[in-house]
Amino acid sequence: MSLHRTELGDSGPRVVFCHGLFGQGKNWTQAAKALSADHRVLLLDMPNHGRSPWTETFDFLELADLVAAEIGDEPVALVGHSMGGKIAMCLALRHPELVERLAVVDIAPVVYDSGREFVGYIETMRALDLEALESRGQAEAALEEAVPNRVVRSFLLQNLRRTDDGWHWQMNLDLLGEHMAELVGWPGERLGDASYDGPVLWVGGARSDYISDDHAGEMDRRFPRNRRVLVKGAGHWVHSEQPDVFLEVLRRFLP
Repeated sequence: MSLHRTELGDSGPRVVFCHGLFGQGKNWTQAAKALSADHRVLLLDMPNHGRSPWTETFDFLELADLVAAEIGDEPVALVGHSMGGKIAMCLALRHPELVERLAVVDIAPVVYDSGREFVGYIETMRALDLEALESRGQAEAALEEAVPNRVVRSFLLQNLRRTDDGWHWQMNLDLLGEHMAELVGWPGERLGDASYDGPVLWVGGARSDYISDDHAGEMDRRFPRNRRVLVKGAGHWVHSEQPDVFLEVLRRFLP
């Protein structure tokens, strides 16, 4: 399986970005363009998202191995947000020789209580009558009641694509909905005592509850050389809510 990829920059250290649930590699375009002057940047569509192939199951370890295959043999700086952050952490733990350093954005190596919000988004998207759809504006209007936040609504609608045979969701909504327990989970037992000894940066949103002091023990155990930064005025989508601050924090961490 080969993942959809976008590459920017001709020289410098390599940086690979992994997006979160409902995202695409292009979500990182602003940061990637800024870094491409002195880095080689790779944006990947995660499996079951964007233009990448779909899988039959959802397994963080298998997803990490698929991303590892795209990296090749040269160690990279790996950046992952939310779901992509868990994929990136699993990759660093399973293939530490491929990861020169790791930046994790607003997610911890833990099991979260619930994915009800995400299930609601999936159910809303699946309920949209694509055969009757005539325009993207009509789709936005149809989602407005269930997804009142315009930013979130626009984010979800990035996945709506029109081809010769009509409108389609690019994401594998059925699989993601059926495997929400795995999505909010963490394969800790299957990772055994694995740890990653490279430098790790955690970038959290000050208004987000995805990273808390309760998670510090597992973060330190798996990634002993970590430091944590909270970005003011940002929630879960740190890199889109505070792009300039996020980029500055990331620049200071990258080689």
